[in-house]
Amino acid sequence: MYDLVDVVPASRIEPGTNVLVTGPPMTGKRSLAYEILLEGAVRGDGSIVVSTKDSAENVLEEFTSRADASDADVGVVDCVTKQRGVGTVDDDPRVKYASSPVDMTGIGIKLSEFLQDFYEDRGVTENRVLLHSVSTLLMYSDLQTVFRFLHVFTGRIQSADALGLYVIDSTAHDDQTMNTLKQLFDGLITVDEGDGDEPAIDTVGL
Repeated sequence: MYDLVDVVPASRIEPGTNVLVTGPPMTGKRSLAYEILLEGAVRGDGSIVVSTKDSAENVLEEFTSRADASDADVGVVDCVTKQRGVGTVDDDPRVKYASSPVDMTGIGIKLSEFLQDFYEDRGVTENRVLLHSVSTLLMYSDLQTVFRFLHVFTGRIQSADALGLYVIDSTAHDDQTMNTLKQLFDGLITVDEGDGDEPAIDTVGL
């Protein structure tokens, strides 16, 4: 069971669950999703981030900035560094590189390698996986292609008894796109502007 109660009120989630984190821009969706991973890392859960927007260096900073999560089992599938042509980069125990957000086959392979490494080699049986973001995938590929990719991705999460989190900008896509994608997920976390400094968080199906 994955405990989210420190981040999302009254949420304890079954293994193998896939959750879509949705909301308008600048409402804290990314921060909320990272906080769910960081809270798990403190408890000893593995953390895998598939990043289509930030480099692995930036992602790892999220974990090293928290002293209690700095030694966690973390893996990053970096989909941006090779695309930017930064030079030769090689996979290491914490970072695996996909050629771009279009390389969905490569992304899936790298994810599976991390899940196998964490679960079988390191003995980490509870893993939280973040895909940030689905909106970037939709910028590069059509809905049908992204839907097929996410269908396989969510299936891997389910098979590994992991927790999958997927961030999407709800205002960047039409209702048909959003409704089509929502079919793939077991629950929703909706983040919106709150009355004060804190965002308003709502859950469906959790």
